[in-house]
Amino acid sequence: MKKLHEKIIPAYPPEKYPIKILQVGEGIFLRGFFDWMIQESAEQGNFSGSIAVTNPRCSGREKLELLKSHKGMYTVLMKGIKNGEIYENNKIITVFSKFIDPYSEWENFLALAHLPELEFVISNTTEAGIQYKPLPFTENMPLESFPSKLAALLYKRFNYYQGDSSKGLIMLPCELIDQNGDRLKEIVLQHCEDWKLPKAFILWVKNQNLFLNSLVDRIVSGFPENNALEIFSSMGYEDALLTVVEPYHLWAIQGDKALDNRLPLQKSGLNVSWVNDLTPYQIRKVRILNGTHILMTHLGMLMGFEEVEEAISDQKFGQFIQSGMAEIIDSLELASDESWEYARGVVERFKNPFLHHKLASISLNGTSKFKVRVLPSLEVYTAKNNKTPAKIVRSLAALIRFYKTEKLADEYIGKGFYGNTFTVQDNEQTLAFFNEQWRLLEKEEISFYNFVQNVLGNKNVWETDLNKIPDLTNEVLHSLSEMEEVK
Repeated sequence: MKKLHEKIIPAYPPEKYPIKILQVGEGIFLRGFFDWMIQESAEQGNFSGSIAVTNPRCSGREKLELLKSHKGMYTVLMKGIKNGEIYENNKIITVFSKFIDPYSEWENFLALAHLPELEFVISNTTEAGIQYKPLPFTENMPLESFPSKLAALLYKRFNYYQGDSSKGLIMLPCELIDQNGDRLKEIVLQHCEDWKLPKAFILWVKNQNLFLNSLVDRIVSGFPENNALEIFSSMGYEDALLTVVEPYHLWAIQGDKALDNRLPLQKSGLNVSWVNDLTPYQIRKVRILNGTHILMTHLGMLMGFEEVEEAISDQKFGQFIQSGMAEIIDSLELASDESWEYARGVVERFKNPFLHHKLASISLNGTSKFKVRVLPSLEVYTAKNNKTPAKIVRSLAALIRFYKTEKLADEYIGKGFYGNTFTVQDNEQTLAFFNEQWRLLEKEEISFYNFVQNVLGNKNVWETDLNKIPDLTNEVLHSLSEMEEVK
């Protein structure tokens, strides 16, 4: 059977169109969300541009090379239940015209700043990606973090176009952090100050570029490992980059509606909203949908579950998940009827039998995700009810137990309650910290109570001392002790 890029001639050949978008993130989410939107808009004749894609981390090089070897072509398979019936739709995506690994092609990455028709920078680097790290600036050396790369790119563009006010860019971060555009701008400007770049450039960044807060909502499960051959047979070609998504999608962007003329997604009939205040969308989605994902993931993997639908459909664990979701909703200030209606829809989406959404993919950078998606619910619930939320506390204990690992070569391997193993992926500092704390506990160099205190008190992980939350230390200790007794 032929491969997609060997069989299909693109109806929308990207090399014929100028690069208007720089995409920082080669992973499945942007491929199944933003790139699918651009394809829809282009096929309707509303958008005439292409995308240059780059990997934010060294570890993304292999995936970028795979995308490049497939000429940037892949299939988005949308499948789920819509209006009570099975809905399925295939779309071949052909929007990428350039593939750049900034770690080995730094000059090529910076050269994107020279492109006259470049307008947008879209990113999804996970919550861990929009972080401030003081880094030295050497123009010929690649920078590690996404914000520092962006600062260097903007500086190159400013110099190349001599501060032309019309050459500013529009940043659209998709990372699930509050006020993601504002936060990205703040870090970029901090780098500019650190590097003592000209004041004229800093003013240009502030006044001639837009950093828009945005919120994305779509479950993208990625490659369907369970039934790929069956799907290939029905499509008539192989596609190693096949990306499965649910029918539902929403993108809320805090910005002027007139910007849809430049990025005509709403015009193309997509569920994109340009809004004045993103807060209600942000809190509801991140806390209920993404928070519940994290609530179930670490405990679910420890119990041997592999997929979201499998976990929530289990009678006992499904009740735990929905009880945890109720604790999250209880912590919200939004109208409870609206929150519950949204939550019921989320449960239906989780039960989509066609997504095969892997818990392992959700577990990536689990500590930063818990901090953003679940910790606010824990704090508010405790203050509101004068007691800790039992299911959320158990999910925190499960996260700590999940990070009990053995380092093998360059990987940290965890083990579930019943012998299943998994790879724990987070930043090296966090992984090493948990590994060391568990080692000290096992050697009885610290007590179990001190172990929990050390973990909850690590401000590098949580940005605060969680021991200060009333009763949390003892509750986590109790829950974690029970987990350690599971044989």
